[in-house]
Amino acid sequence: MNDLAGKHIVLGLSGGIACYKAAELCRALIKEGASVQVVMTEAAGQFITPVTMQALSNRPVYASQWDAREPNNMAHINLSREADAILIAPCSADFIAKLLHGRADDLLSLLCLARPIAQVPLLIAPAMNREMWAHPATQRNLAHLQADGATLLGVGNGFQACGETGDGRMLEPQELLEDVIAFFQPKRLAGQQVLVTAGPTYEAIDPVRGITNRSSGKMGFAIARAAREAGAQVTLVAGPVGLPTPRGVTRVDVKSAQNMLEAVMQHAVSASVFIATAAVADWRPATTAEHKIKKDGTGQCPSMGFIENPDILATVAQSPRATAGALFCVGFAAESHDLLAHATAKRVRKGVPLLVGNIGPATFGHDDNALLLVDERGARELPCAPKLVLARQLIADIAGRIRVSA
Repeated sequence: MNDLAGKHIVLGLSGGIACYKAAELCRALIKEGASVQVVMTEAAGQFITPVTMQALSNRPVYASQWDAREPNNMAHINLSREADAILIAPCSADFIAKLLHGRADDLLSLLCLARPIAQVPLLIAPAMNREMWAHPATQRNLAHLQADGATLLGVGNGFQACGETGDGRMLEPQELLEDVIAFFQPKRLAGQQVLVTAGPTYEAIDPVRGITNRSSGKMGFAIARAAREAGAQVTLVAGPVGLPTPRGVTRVDVKSAQNMLEAVMQHAVSASVFIATAAVADWRPATTAEHKIKKDGTGQCPSMGFIENPDILATVAQSPRATAGALFCVGFAAESHDLLAHATAKRVRKGVPLLVGNIGPATFGHDDNALLLVDERGARELPCAPKLVLARQLIADIAGRIRVSA
């Protein structure tokens, strides 16, 4: 996937130690298909050389508004008109203030001011000491910049170069890349609140053993990311998996099916879309041993009774909000054979408008998948592709259904 193919990004660097991260960010943008034109302030040149950024971007770096390489000597016009977006990373407290007041005493601030606001968005990745970040003047400036149309990408929390710890660090390159990719995605679910379940559940047998399955959670996490990219507020209820939380997604970690049901019911009251991607265990041990069950030398396995777990999808689909049309429910079916037949029957049994089927053994733990979308009219296949690609296709499909039913 090249999520930024065809995009031209002006990457602006203002003064700050976080300039070292801009090198990796530049590489990441290019690997995703974007072309990158670096523009540096004089202060940025104290932290990283133009030679480094030129080598990484494969383009001459601009630093002066009087650059003679431009035939018309109007680099601020030419560079801003060519861009699909201007990304300032790092954006210092001083540069934020400069942007707010429309000052234009260097090339980077000049091209930000000269950009066609309706066509060339401005993305800001702040970087500064925690006290500078928390200062009322900085927060006022950021609020006013956002009101003027700039997009704030936020900051990280942690150890800072000055030796202090707190908010104000520039986000990591991979985080910024994910935010830039999300920025360009169509906002099909703007204003929606999406609830997603992902991963397996874990049903304890004793303190060290349990029943689970091979679901990695990758499909559900991809759906959560795609929904957030589409402009939704997303809550992700995740079983025991080791995946990083998608940017901008609220995560709730659970273990058992009962834990997951409780979390889902708590958040379903405010959701407008529920996507049940998790591979929930159908059964759990009737009792959980207080201590580890040990072998006794007889060669016989201890007998174990099972009881059925709650049906999370059916419970939500039959809730008053879902039956009234205020909550659009989507189910998943991970089957081992006869996918169409099982998915069709499951859709009717669960009472949901859309059921997404896949072959579990062929997708658990993998980075790609193939989906079968089953509704009352029949079935449509989404051919094998990376899970994020399929997630975006599924989100687009769901958004279309919501618009039709609205």
